[in-house]
Amino acid sequence: MATPIIKTDHISKVYRMDGTQTVALSDISFEIAKGEFVAIMGPSGSGKSTLMHILGALDRPTAGTYLLNNQNVEKLSDDQLADIRNREIGFIFQAYNLLPRTSSLANVMLPMTYGGIPAKGRADKAKKFLTMVGLGDRMDHTSNQLSGGQQQRVAIARALVMDPAILLADEPTGNIASDQAAEIMAIFQQLNEDEGHTIVMITHEPDIAQHAQRIIHVKDGKIVGDSRAHKQRKARKK
Repeated sequence: MATPIIKTDHISKVYRMDGTQTVALSDISFEIAKGEFVAIMGPSGSGKSTLMHILGALDRPTAGTYLLNNQNVEKLSDDQLADIRNREIGFIFQAYNLLPRTSSLANVMLPMTYGGIPAKGRADKAKKFLTMVGLGDRMDHTSNQLSGGQQQRVAIARALVMDPAILLADEPTGNIASDQAAEIMAIFQQLNEDEGHTIVMITHEPDIAQHAQRIIHVKDGKIVGDSRAHKQRKARKK
């Protein structure tokens, strides 16, 4: 069996404050193979956001082991974690996190600037991914000139430009209308099925989770289910 791109081994996360402790995650273990599209689903307070922060190298587990591309993430220094976040993980957030008065093209080029990619070729690469997500005619538009769905497309293009090992999407359809959400999920499915990208998506919406191949259910900081999803993917291929 190939080495999984993500492996969590009995990870837990405990927050301690003023002599009390809160267990956010307890004994979480799962593997994700390269090329999978996985939804992590749970209600508010289930621990899914804490898990996202750990998978995204934004936080460290209190106990257990997290391997990303066979690297033991929680053993890395802060500088090494920052490098992992920039090079290995493409983040897509509910709030888009775009620079508001900056063009779509400049927003997508930004990670390459911080990632040490030579200036020559940055624009061409950014244009390639903006075209891929259907914004070839919106490259010069600023964020406040775009709809919510278009802004999320810019965020997807930005997440792709560093050729990350995984795309980590945190409630990516939470701020957009249902028709635009369907378009975003179609892009995710294309990236997964046609381009082979590994996608991990955090969501609390069952209909959005059904677009993934697999759904990991989290409740009260524990995994309570791990199943295959079929409904929306079959509908897309009709």
